[in-house]
Amino acid sequence: MAEKTYPMTLEEKEKLEKELEELKLVRRPEVVERIKIARSYGDLSENSEYEAAKDEQAFVEGQISSLETKIRYAEIVNSDAVAKDEVAIGKTVTIQEVGESEEEVYIIVGSAGADAFAGKVSNESPIGQALIGKKTGDTATVETPVGSYDVKILKVEKTV
Repeated sequence: MAEKTYPMTLEEKEKLEKELEELKLVRRPEVVERIKIARSYGDLSENSEYEAAKDEQAFVEGQISSLETKIRYAEIVNSDAVAKDEVAIGKTVTIQEVGESEEEVYIIVGSAGADAFAGKVSNESPIGQALIGKKTGDTATVETPVGSYDVKILKVEKTV
């Protein structure tokens, strides 16, 4: 069975690689040191510091594993390979919900780079799925768990 690929920009992959390096070279050794210190307190059966450090170790190792998988199966997307006015990963899109006056701007990213607070939406999100492949002037229907709505694509540009 083929592994899932993770479409992303080169910048997203580099960010994941830096995060992985931080986890391996800084966080992991810190947690190991916390475990050593907690073990020195004696009886592990009632040692909350030890339990907390082991929980953190499991969390850090899970993050490392997840990042390694995403990096290993990264599919670098070149937004220059699609038409200038076509929505793709690595593009900034200005949209307007049909019937509304407010414009919204989103950067389309791979799932690994999604950050709603920074306006970065995943290509796998409802809005990302609706917009990918559409062009300036098109209308797209965004399907959400609570219903659907239409948006008009006002502008598509390469993300700087």
